[in-house]
Amino acid sequence: MSGIRDSLGRVGHDLLARALATCGREEFTGGLRVSGRPGGTFHLRRGLVVAVESPGAPGPEALLLRSGRVGGEQWADLVRESGGTRWPLDGLVAHGYAGAAELRIVCVLALHDAAFAVVAGDIDDCELAPDAQPFAPVTLGELSSRLLQDAARKAAAIAALPYPVRPDRERPRPPAHVLDEAGLGLLQRELLTHVDGRRTARDLAFRTGRGVYPVTAEGLLECADSPVPIPVRVPAEAPEEFVVRRREQPALPPPQFTAPAELPRRNPGASGITETLVPEKSGAGWKGFFRLRNGTWK
Repeated sequence: MSGIRDSLGRVGHDLLARALATCGREEFTGGLRVSGRPGGTFHLRRGLVVAVESPGAPGPEALLLRSGRVGGEQWADLVRESGGTRWPLDGLVAHGYAGAAELRIVCVLALHDAAFAVVAGDIDDCELAPDAQPFAPVTLGELSSRLLQDAARKAAAIAALPYPVRPDRERPRPPAHVLDEAGLGLLQRELLTHVDGRRTARDLAFRTGRGVYPVTAEGLLECADSPVPIPVRVPAEAPEEFVVRRREQPALPPPQFTAPAELPRRNPGASGITETLVPEKSGAGWKGFFRLRNGTWK
């Protein structure tokens, strides 16, 4: 758990950032191999990142195959028709399995997801591989600095979850607070059917045909050894004197008045999200209210 919390300050992340920055300044074309766990390869064209491949995240072909748009036999036929290429772009469009715009989006999503997997893992070393060729590059390359900032933001978001799970390490189970699947979306319910305590978040991503970051960031995964968090998250802008630390607070006297158990905030919208105001006690009575969204403290 502490690994992902500390991942942004490690020397390995700085090493990758410097290597990519050098490739950008020199307008390097080729691959930058990152050794580590899970590691991967950043493919660049004139200094811009056009693809990232990592065993820690599903590539474009895995996302398409698991989506059901094309079957395994059909994929094999497309690969043969294209002369053995790993990404039969023309055949996918010609046979109507996916549109050109959709395939471009799949490649961009896979690029960012693989970059996140590399940054959230362990980085030991970086070396140039001038002859490395990407099999599904994007048309317009990404600035490496922007790509790493996006990956770092995602890693920080995972670390801030009540139950942070490192994508390629812990083997999560479904937490007790979501065992009641009422109100979950179709993709969330499908994800939970594969959570068995043996698969990592990375395994679940390949299994469901989704990116490893969306799977990990769902907030549905919990490890057996996860510490129980304080169920109140105070907004950053709240003054320090209004922070209620439940574990340090002594037994409270009965409140001066009776407050409603819950006050509805707003009705479910198109996203299916519900918010409830729950009163919070203090020694003098009712201190204020905290938000409860879909049963989760905010």
